[in-house]
Amino acid sequence: MKKIKRLESKVDFHQAKWNEPIIFELHQAGERGVEIPLASEEVVKAVGNGLSTLPHNMLRVDKVNLPEIAQVRVLRHYVRLSQETLGSDFNVEIGQGTCTMKYIPKINELLIRNHKIMGLHPLQDISTVQGMLEIIHNLDLAMREISGLDFFSFQPSGGTQALFAMASIVQKYHEARGEGDQRDEIITTIFSHPSQAATAAVKGYKIITLYPDKDGFPDIDKLKEVLSERTAGFVVANPEDTGIYNPKIKEFTKLVHEAGGICYYDQANANGLLGITRAKEAGFDMCFFNLHKTFAAPHMCGGPATGALGVTRELKEYLPGPIVEKNKEGYYLNDTLTHSIGKVRAFHGVAQTILRSYAWIRSLGPSGLKAVAQTAVLNSNYLYSRVQKIRGASAPYVKGQRLEQVRYSWEQLTQETGITTEDVQRRMTDFGLHYWTSHHPYIIPQPFTLEPTESYSKTDLDEYIAALEQISREAYESPEIVKNAPYNSTIHQLDEQDYLDNPDKWCLSWRVYQKKTQDVNALQ
Repeated sequence: MKKIKRLESKVDFHQAKWNEPIIFELHQAGERGVEIPLASEEVVKAVGNGLSTLPHNMLRVDKVNLPEIAQVRVLRHYVRLSQETLGSDFNVEIGQGTCTMKYIPKINELLIRNHKIMGLHPLQDISTVQGMLEIIHNLDLAMREISGLDFFSFQPSGGTQALFAMASIVQKYHEARGEGDQRDEIITTIFSHPSQAATAAVKGYKIITLYPDKDGFPDIDKLKEVLSERTAGFVVANPEDTGIYNPKIKEFTKLVHEAGGICYYDQANANGLLGITRAKEAGFDMCFFNLHKTFAAPHMCGGPATGALGVTRELKEYLPGPIVEKNKEGYYLNDTLTHSIGKVRAFHGVAQTILRSYAWIRSLGPSGLKAVAQTAVLNSNYLYSRVQKIRGASAPYVKGQRLEQVRYSWEQLTQETGITTEDVQRRMTDFGLHYWTSHHPYIIPQPFTLEPTESYSKTDLDEYIAALEQISREAYESPEIVKNAPYNSTIHQLDEQDYLDNPDKWCLSWRVYQKKTQDVNALQ
């Protein structure tokens, strides 16, 4: 095999490798990180021992199953694990396409760690949380300007829950008009996020999916064919996961409205639209934004997140309650919405995520938000022009400008060399980089989706492009180099490829792991 070349850049990456046990295996009985002092006699006399006043059914029978381990070993354990991963603070993270991995201002991280917000509790009296309610209300006002809609709720935990809430609003709206049973169909598009169809299906709707025309736009003629008195609503992401923005979107929403349906908009990723176009002008009745994407709050492995859900004035009364409003006495939680779909989570949003996004918006202002969109689109189009020049790579459908992301294809590379997008993905990790194969939906063959956002410089993008160019050369000249990758990572190729798809192999907790290993040992 030919010598494996490193990427010609300033980065000489080789991932740290530690044979690190999981923390439960580091347990040593009697070892302590913090020794909690007993309550003083005076405290015990005043409030008891802390347990006697609790209801009997709330008292544990067994001791909490936590590892006993010293602070220094906890620190060592997690620092080692942090060296075995990639992330947006560690590398050029443009490869998690559609997830909008961007720089999170560290001053905002310090802000949310202030004791005044860390100590908040959702059951506090509203008189004691006027500051946080004011921030929520002000973020609502900002979102109204950004979207053109009239009221926002920050109760949904994320985009999928916001989609579920919007499908619930559609259903309750038609029920209130006496058409709940009649209007039982939701229309979406194949390149929109699968959560759109899934959440509507959970509400009992039949899903009608529009496929793209030859240029990659949702087929408007097909929309006309499927619209009927059974149409409850239309849900779409625009731009979709291809990065293509549908210029006829207002015609779509007009047709749906004429058929009596509600239009709702997946704007989980609105990074290329801020200050440029709004949901209102596109004809939508509802939309949501993911604060943990466009608005500079971290994903944090799936949470805590927030799906900011906005509606027109006509749909305010259907929002999940409560919503934050203001009167002459101050800020309060309005839970008297006439047709509210009810709570979609126990409490009102994630305060830290809301504060991060509010601080980000206030620091940028209207002109700054527009500059974010312009820079994101510029970065995406620079990448778009360069990637299409790489041998074996392409960007299917309409040629020309894309917005904040593009779904690319290695179909030609695979046909000519046998190297797949998964092979390229593994080889990218040798350079301390990563990309997402974007498998939902798997319509574009051998896909990969890149989104540079506004956070990355031309130098960053050139480094990423250089890695793709080198891997393409290797695929044509020495494909075994790519096939056998990775070489510089902590893990080589897995012998079995079904871990993510086989529930029998999932171990989501130490207790589940113990049970499954015990079951296997018992069978042997």
